[in-house]
Amino acid sequence: MEFTEYLPFWNQLTSSQQLEIQKEISFRKAKKGTLLYNGQEECLGLLLIRQGQLRAFLLSPEGREITLYRLFPGDLCLFSASCMMRSIQFELSIEAEKDTEFWLIPAERYKKLCESSAPAANYINEVMSSRFTEVMWRMEQIMWKSFDKRLADFLATESTLEGTLLLKLTHERIAAHLGTAREVVTRMLRYFQSEGMVKLSRGTIEITDLKKLEKAAEDVSS
Repeated sequence: MEFTEYLPFWNQLTSSQQLEIQKEISFRKAKKGTLLYNGQEECLGLLLIRQGQLRAFLLSPEGREITLYRLFPGDLCLFSASCMMRSIQFELSIEAEKDTEFWLIPAERYKKLCESSAPAANYINEVMSSRFTEVMWRMEQIMWKSFDKRLADFLATESTLEGTLLLKLTHERIAAHLGTAREVVTRMLRYFQSEGMVKLSRGTIEITDLKKLEKAAEDVSS
């Protein structure tokens, strides 16, 4: 697929606007584990994900991470172009969770495009609204949902994303996603194992009872 298929407003641009984007967009690749943006750098630009998976996360002063949302093929990474949004103050980091291919549109080029194209500006607003909704949902989970339910939900979601019941995840990695200490993750996973929901091995977690795990992830009110 060409990058134009990832921009729903492409056919609403003028020929000159399309040409400017085509002249400045670049295609890049990032290996799994690569930190693409740490929130303190100058604008990276807008990323259009062709293949792979990115993770957007916050890093506390103590070095603890928490995942806010993920980006998949077809998604646009907006906060890597934070210079377009002067009112955004938090420092978001972005890393490649898998080997990833993406197109990069320089932030200043897209900013100029938004100033001259209402469809492009509207699309950015839609993406921003969607991302903030995801972030707010995540904050609600952290504030109101018990850790056992959050962990069960995370494991069930990972199984769906990877298409397997055998997850190659360290306890430290899970802790980074959920914003807690590794010891807390280990303790809860051992409890899940005692309940027959998972089987723990070095570097892997096998889900042995997915239905029970999904039930454990449900809120009491649901």
